[in-house]
Parts: sequence; structure tokens; C-alpha cells
Amino acid sequence: MDFFDLLKMAVDKKASDVFISVGTPPSLKIDGQILPLKVDPLTHDLAREMAFSVMTERQKKEYDEKKDCNFALVPPAFPGRFRMNVFQQQGMVGLVGRRISDEIPNFADLRLPSAPMEKISLSKRGLVLFVGGTGSGKSTSQAACIDYRNQHTRGHIITIEDPVEYTHVPKHCIITQREVGIDTESFGSALENAMRQSPDVIQIGEIRTSETMESALSFAETGTSLSCNLTR
Repeated sequence: MDFFDLLKMAVDKKASDVFISVGTPPSLKIDGQILPLKVDPLTHDLAREMAFSVMTERQKKEYDEKKDCNFALVPPAFPGRFRMNVFQQQGMVGLVGRRISDEIPNFADLRLPSAPMEKISLSKRGLVLFVGGTGSGKSTSQAACIDYRNQHTRGHIITIEDPVEYTHVPKHCIITQREVGIDTESFGSALENAMRQSPDVIQIGEIRTSETMESALSFAETGTSLSCNLTR
């Protein structure tokens, strides 16, 4: 099975995730249930071939060096966007792809209280943390806030992500979206240089290291509005 065929199936069936794991068939998560396809279990060579078929040379090198690689993927032949994580487990390749909606939801779609979220979105300074478990909607809520600000005020919005999940189209704001590993070396480097880019608000994707948190806290002290998300 071609990996893009699996992704197309995920889009058609509205699956939230796709799984590649050696010893089991490719699987989809639909309505919270992981459902294996009715095909032969994957061998290590086939799993690696499927994962590497959608990776750039830089991403393959990163995986070989770090045994982990995160990236966003937009299939060329059909609508859809995925957040991919390729990793090693027991010496073998594994992959989980999370399907990302093409449309940025608003606060009503997310059942979030409009008044406080609008106030947070337009804040001129301070640190905003989105905290929750995996799949709880942290990144989506962040994106909704950025989109609201983009629609209702002018300024420069910078996002620093690994990978970029939602693509923001400039409306009333200038939008700068930087992906770690492609557009910048690290979160710390991007934050350090952001001060020279006259930002009105900065969004950081998931904070995974103490160094990134220290950089975020230091930046927030400068008075610029900063939002981050943390997995608990």
C-alpha cells in the first residue's frame, strides 16, 4: 500500500490519526478507536519505506541521527494536512500522523467562552499558557486566538513551531510562521531574533525543554505578548 493511499483513506473516513507499526497492519483511529486495515502486517523494511517515502533528505538525516523526527505534511494530490512523528522503537521504525483541519475553528466551534478568549487574543503584553493532555485542543485553541487577532487588529504576528500546524493567511496582520529545523535552528534562536522583527505577539508551539521555557519566560519579561502550550 502506498502511504499516500493510507492518508487519503484517513481523510475520507475522517480518521484523527494514522499508525505505522512493525508487526501490525497500518491502522486508523476513527471515533477514538484504533482500527487495523485488512492487509498483511508490516515488515520493518516496508514500514521504513512507507515512512521515508514522505520525508525530505533533511528529515531522514534527522531521524537517523536523533531517532525522532517531527514535520508537517501536505499531500500533493488531495486536500489535507498532517502532523507527522517518525520515531524508533525496539530498533524499528514507527510513525503516527495526526490529521489537522484545513480550517481554523473559531471560539464557538471550540465551545470556548468568547469574551475572555477575545480579551486574551488581543492582549498587548504578558504570557499566556495553553495547558492540557495530548489531543485536548491546545494548538487548535492557540490557532483560534491568533486568527481572531489577525481579523480584528493590525500588527505583526510571529509563530515558532515544530512543525507548523495551521497555516494563517494575512488578513489585518503581517504573518510570519517559522518552522524549527527548516526556517530556524531552534526555538531559542528564533526567540532571540524575534526581538529584532518588531513583533506584536509571538506564538510558540509546544514547549518540550527547560531551555525553551527559560527563553519564553525571558522574552515575556520584555513586555511583548507571548503564548505557549504545554502538555501535562
